[in-house]
Amino acid sequence: MKYKLFSIIAAAAFFIVAGTNTHAEEIIVHKGDTLWDLSRKYDSSVESIKKWNHLTNDIIRPNDVLEVSPIKDLIIRKGDTLWDISQVYGVQVDDLMEWNQLTSDLIHPGNGLVIYTNLQEEATQTDSVTEQQSTEPTNEVTEESTAETAQPVTEPVEAAPAEPTTTEEPAEPAASSEPTGKEITVEATAYTAECEGCSGITKTGVDLKANPDEKVIAVDPSVIPLGSTVYVEGYGYAKAEDIGGGIKGHEIDVFVPAEDDALEWGRKEVKVTIID
Repeated sequence: MKYKLFSIIAAAAFFIVAGTNTHAEEIIVHKGDTLWDLSRKYDSSVESIKKWNHLTNDIIRPNDVLEVSPIKDLIIRKGDTLWDISQVYGVQVDDLMEWNQLTSDLIHPGNGLVIYTNLQEEATQTDSVTEQQSTEPTNEVTEESTAETAQPVTEPVEAAPAEPTTTEEPAEPAASSEPTGKEITVEATAYTAECEGCSGITKTGVDLKANPDEKVIAVDPSVIPLGSTVYVEGYGYAKAEDIGGGIKGHEIDVFVPAEDDALEWGRKEVKVTIID
């Protein structure tokens, strides 16, 4: 009876793995990048990127290599259940439901599922599934699976020529240096250039509608002088180019091109380093 149950689970695991497609994207951090910027660019969240890369804070540095979308695409087959899938990939049923916006644990053949994991977990999981098949043909499957799973591990190795750039002596100061200057804590909101009655021109004359990629903040000039270069936690390097009627004291408004991004930013307390 135990052997029969084991065989059923092993067979289910084999079909689940056979119906997946793995893709993971790695990017190199450039000067001025922030986790918030990357989360918008790659349609993710700051907390997800931190989790995938085992980050304990929001600080990233130039030449860091980050994984921004470790995703498995899985096609549901007849007989699959969320519990079976969770056991094969070492995740929780609740996580599968959240990632796929499911309101119940019912799934249907032919539908797709996404599973967030990392490459090491994927390679380990595939190896463990092939080991569960204990017949002679399994040895052939194991050899093929080993060759397949070696490829995701090999790809970062092929990308290794970029790593000397990270560890080269000239690049070290830029990668490890922190912004220096006067540090203050402010309450930050976000704004766009498309608000009703807005011209899109900052106090210092920057046309934000024509230059939507500019990193600009609105300030109270008595606290942060106009024209100052600053580093805003969670936003990056920016220029104090604007003012606002509602910006008083230790408050700032960060410019973002899209209204949805401004709403998602909300109101938060951040640290600002006034560099010059």
